[in-house]
Formats: sequence, structure tokens, C-alpha cells
Amino acid sequence: MILKGCNRFQMIGLEAVAKLAQVSSATASRALSRPDKVALETRTRVLQAAEELGYQPNHLASGLRKGKSRTIGVIISDILNPGQAMLAKGIQDAAAKSDYTVFLFNSDEESDKERRALESLRGHMPQGLIVVPTPGAKTNLKLVPNLPTIELDRASGLKNAHTVMVDNIGGTTTAINHLIGLGHKRIAMIVGDFAISTAVERHQGYREALEHAGIPYREDLVLAGHHREDGGRTAAHKLLSKPLKQRPTALFVGNNEMTIGAVLATRALGLSIPEDISIVGFDDSRWAMTLHPALSVVSQPAYDLGYLACETLLGLLERHKPPNASSVRLATNFISRESTAPPRKT
Repeated sequence: MILKGCNRFQMIGLEAVAKLAQVSSATASRALSRPDKVALETRTRVLQAAEELGYQPNHLASGLRKGKSRTIGVIISDILNPGQAMLAKGIQDAAAKSDYTVFLFNSDEESDKERRALESLRGHMPQGLIVVPTPGAKTNLKLVPNLPTIELDRASGLKNAHTVMVDNIGGTTTAINHLIGLGHKRIAMIVGDFAISTAVERHQGYREALEHAGIPYREDLVLAGHHREDGGRTAAHKLLSKPLKQRPTALFVGNNEMTIGAVLATRALGLSIPEDISIVGFDDSRWAMTLHPALSVVSQPAYDLGYLACETLLGLLERHKPPNASSVRLATNFISRESTAPPRKT
């Protein structure tokens, strides 16, 4: 049997299955969802029609009718950032394992986009939310006050929040101690946005490592790159354009997007890595390994972070975990490659 006027690229509805099987929509629905309630001959006819048309039940619509859906919302900050993409991959894999569907949104580090994503999610009635907070998240998350939420990678500052992050302070301290151990004293930092917890914590680790080593903290050696490549490039250009005796001999960069910008600025200025400037980035990626020279980094387990955040959320939804606020921190790993060396004697 062929149903005329049906485009095979269109979503096939239950009504089309019912028409082809020559039954009512209610009967077709029962045959697919409660086959024991339908006569064998009718059930067979409906199943054959569904198979011929390639019918797939709309679980979202069904969930909305019941007031519950096996969906979770996910808002990440920058889908083009390899680390953020790995977070999303970990979330999706964990969700799929438990038969949950993910609604993925990208905030582009913009609080307004985050707010619009939350408004959109409210209409889809997800069971839970995983969010990489923007600076405006503390206010935006009030749009979904009763939605079980995991804050991933960063903390919004909301009380009683569930967070899954890494040891930013410890990871940064290890990186700075590596540079100090090589003999560097003029160590600059390109930090993210101080309205975001990761930037605050990584800056704290940088400052504590310097102070522990007896190296004075210098405000002029710390510039904001706002988590963006162009911000990292601008900041690095300014730092590395200082007179030779004032120019930093080492540079620590707070995320991989800003690190790309810093490397580009270094090349544009005709400086060599690590002969003129040692560079360490926070975040690892394939390009960091293949860069010449290969980049020393603080590596964080992005995939594991995403996977754990999703498992934590599903545990909350299934009440396997206590409702009280929880904070999980995963360890980072420092990887020494070719972009760091002792400072050149001047």
C-alpha cells in the first residue's frame, strides 16, 4: 500500500500510519503503545504500516502530554572551543546511556543568549539542566528555580548549587611552579573574565604560587583576554611589546582560545617560543600537541567532567543522590612539552 502525497523526507505522523492501516488514530496509538489491547490482525496491520512509512514515535510530545520527558537541557559557553565540545560529548554519551535526549544550546559567553536558551528550555519541559555559567547566570538561573541543575566547569555563585569542576588553583600553581623552577621571575598571565569563577581561581593560583616563591605580584603583568582568541592576542601583544628589560620571560594563559591568540601575537612580533618567551596554556587539545613547538599545558579531563556532570544530574533525577548542594572537583594534569625553557640571559 502506498500513501499518496507523503514526502519521505517529512516527519511521519501517527495519523498517516492510521490512514494507511485503515484504522482510527486512537487504535493506531494503542497498537503501538499497548499492543495487548488490540486484536492481532489489527495490530499486525498497524505495525506493517508504521514500518512501511518509517514512522518514529514523538517521545517529546508524549512526554509533554504526560508532564514529563526524558530530556535534559545543556548550555555550554563556546561550541568552537575544543574543551567545551568535549564537555558536550561527555554529557551526550552519559545521557544516551540512560536513554535521555539532550537539548544543546551555545551561549557564546553571552548572558543574554544564556537567558534566551533558558526561556526556550522552559517551553520544552526538560527534567534537568547542565549549564556552563556565563557572568549573568546567577540571575538567569532564577528563570528555572525548580529545575534540577548542575553547574559545569564554573560556579555561578548561587547558594545550594551542584557543581562539577576541576582544581583550577592547584593546576595553575603547578604550571607557575614549573616556570619558576626553570628560572623565570617575570611571569605574566592572561586571565579570562573576573566575573567567571574559573578566571578568579586560576588568577588566585597564579598569585599564590608567585607569593610562595617570594616573587612580587605585578598588576601590569596581568591582563584580561575575556576567554576569546582576539582578547588573548591583544593582551599578549601588549605584554610582549614592553621594553626587553620589562618584558615577561614567561606567559601563562587562562584557556586554550586565549592561548591561540597569544601564540599568534608572539609570531606577529617576531619572537621565538621558548627562546624569547615560554608559554603555558590552561587546557589541552590536539592543536596544542601538534603546534611547533608543542605547547606545555594544564590538561583538564573535559570529557570526564561532562560525563560526570550528566551522571550527577541523572542521579538527582532518580533520587540516588541527596538533594543537598554538592561540589565535585577533578584533578588536572600538567604536561611539559617544548614551549617552556629557562629564560634567555640578557
